[in-house]
Amino acid sequence: MPKSFTNINKLIKFLKIDKKNQKKILLRSDFPLLLPYSLAKKIKKNDLTDPIFRQFVPLTDEILKKPGYIKDPLSEKKFKRSKLLKKYNSRALIITTNACLMHCRYCFRKHAEKFSNKNFDKEIGLIKKDKTITEIILSGGDPLTLSNNQIENLLKKLDKISHIKILRFHTRYVISDPKRIDQNFIKILKNIKKQIIFVFHINHPREIDSTLIKATQKLKKQNILLFNQSVLLKGVNDDFETLKNLNLKLIEIGIIPYYLHQLDKVEGSKHFEVPIKKGKELIKMLHENLSGYLIPKYVREIPNKKCKTLI
Repeated sequence: MPKSFTNINKLIKFLKIDKKNQKKILLRSDFPLLLPYSLAKKIKKNDLTDPIFRQFVPLTDEILKKPGYIKDPLSEKKFKRSKLLKKYNSRALIITTNACLMHCRYCFRKHAEKFSNKNFDKEIGLIKKDKTITEIILSGGDPLTLSNNQIENLLKKLDKISHIKILRFHTRYVISDPKRIDQNFIKILKNIKKQIIFVFHINHPREIDSTLIKATQKLKKQNILLFNQSVLLKGVNDDFETLKNLNLKLIEIGIIPYYLHQLDKVEGSKHFEVPIKKGKELIKMLHENLSGYLIPKYVREIPNKKCKTLI
């Protein structure tokens, strides 16, 4: 694991936050600070409007209670059987771990129950019995926080299930530590017969650098499909130029813009919400200025619906 900030006072000192701005920072939070040093280096000093700062540093806005903002905004508990989550037809999601490399302040699973067991035998058994499942999503937390051995063991078991055709990783890990895509990891993926897909979570063009590009190129060489999903966040990417530059940069490196999510209303995230009306206007502007393949689907997730809802 790369070096990270977990102490808010050390981060305040590192970012040279003045006393006036310090009053807006939450010093104690139930969802602790976890910010890799590599990302902290990208933050402008003493700038609370910096898009990377806003995503990862707790602000006092988080403690304001707002109607409709709850701990389980997607009602995931209803759909969970052990660590297997099945909400939609044909696919299921394994919550591989609670661990992430970074703590996004708007994370819709930040209040999820913790577990330590990395054994997936029960989940494999459930998947084997349900032949309607053709795709498995590895999520979390972040699946890349697991060791190569743990990932290999899980992938090999899934690879043997005949009705599973696609294995999909959902990860944010590489925006901080692209070296995680090492040769041993590539070797593991190369030995899997199923089609593998990676869906990254990149919200802002400044999260993309040369080391991330090198990591994605390694995956592309293995005929792995690469997509990106972003969350529309106030003060981060809720303007036309940022979204345009993000999608252009993604496509330049072979990542297809896939989803732009309306914020899930998790407790403590109201200050990130962008009105749907503004989101629609931004999508309209993107359509008017970019080719269709550069436009992500603007969606929201409504509990108990059988698919994501196109806005």
